[in-house]
Amino acid sequence: MEELKKRIESHISALSQFTATPQKGTTRLTYSQEDLQARNYIKEKMKECGLAVREDGLGNIFGKLEGTIKDAPSVLVGSHFDSVPNGGSYDGPAGVVAGLEVAALFAQRKLKPKYPLEVIALIEEEGARFGGGLMGSRGMTGLLSEEDFKNLKDQDGISAEEAMVKIGLDPALPKIRDPKTMKAFLELHIEQGPILEEKNIPIGVVEAIVGLTQLDVTVAGLAGHAGTTPMDRRSDALVTAATIISQLPGLAAEEGEGTVITTGRLNVFPNGANVIPDKTVFTIDIRSGKEENVLNVIQKTKELIQSYNKDGIEITIDQPLYIQPKELSKDVRSLLKKKSGELGIPYCSINSGAGHDAMVFSDFTDVGLIFVPSKDGLSHCPEEWSDSHHLAQAVEILFETAKSLTEAEED
Repeated sequence: MEELKKRIESHISALSQFTATPQKGTTRLTYSQEDLQARNYIKEKMKECGLAVREDGLGNIFGKLEGTIKDAPSVLVGSHFDSVPNGGSYDGPAGVVAGLEVAALFAQRKLKPKYPLEVIALIEEEGARFGGGLMGSRGMTGLLSEEDFKNLKDQDGISAEEAMVKIGLDPALPKIRDPKTMKAFLELHIEQGPILEEKNIPIGVVEAIVGLTQLDVTVAGLAGHAGTTPMDRRSDALVTAATIISQLPGLAAEEGEGTVITTGRLNVFPNGANVIPDKTVFTIDIRSGKEENVLNVIQKTKELIQSYNKDGIEITIDQPLYIQPKELSKDVRSLLKKKSGELGIPYCSINSGAGHDAMVFSDFTDVGLIFVPSKDGLSHCPEEWSDSHHLAQAVEILFETAKSLTEAEED
């Protein structure tokens, strides 16, 4: 256990160095130079575990240990390695590191799987550069079309394809993966909330993941001089956006059932101190454990927004992401709990309020997701931290689960 903890700490520390904001958290946007640095590190460690490494047309990374059954589907273990701006070192990378350590344990114990083991490192789960989120898993499963991918651009107008090519990736490689090649997907993630820490339980076996949607709203008004345009002659895009945004929390509170709504991004144009804004663009993130609640709030949100489509203001709404609430595989959940019990590691059942790649894969293969505690429940900030002892316990559970699913035996 001590050796495993040290290796985990070493991996986390190494990956945390690949950031565009040193001393101010992890900022590792997809297809950036920091992405390339992390990518090279991950591929190197995969090769050290004896895995055959490849990348797909999205830039997802796969390290495969072949099985003895010809053309058998793989057991995938991993997570994402991108970050939000000024985020932490654990959200995503902890799960990639877990995959690497599962593979390392297979190698150390000279296990030969019947079904292949694949460590996977996914891109753009956060959506911090190209929006929407879960891009690696959605692209793999065909939920993100080739046309939509080609149209993706970041805030600087750089397309996803251009950014890929710049760091040496090939967008012409195949993107979609046949679900028949996936036997199961296992993911470790930090909880990003306070429940496990408050209960003093090291492992949460996730039963279900909330449904979520993202709306992109553009409010177009009319620019004007801040001093010479009378108040009754203004079509102020920012005032309109602010009025809408201020009413959104009330929609979630009215819906109840744990429904939450967030505006996390707001851009103002032309963004001059003495110019009436002629355009604002903002996001709306809506989540709930029940699909009916998500749909209700989406409808009420759209009705609220459209009610301000007047007096020189034109509003458009795009919905780049919609994912239903997902219950994860009962069989894999049972196996994770069984292995936790056999190892003597305490666990509890838990639901996820955050979206994860696991929720995308759950429509295409059997999925298991486990959480480890987050200190003070913090995430998406530099203070994000999880105990390497808990991570090591989670790796042991994933290893035993992957060993069962791959039907691995000593060589």
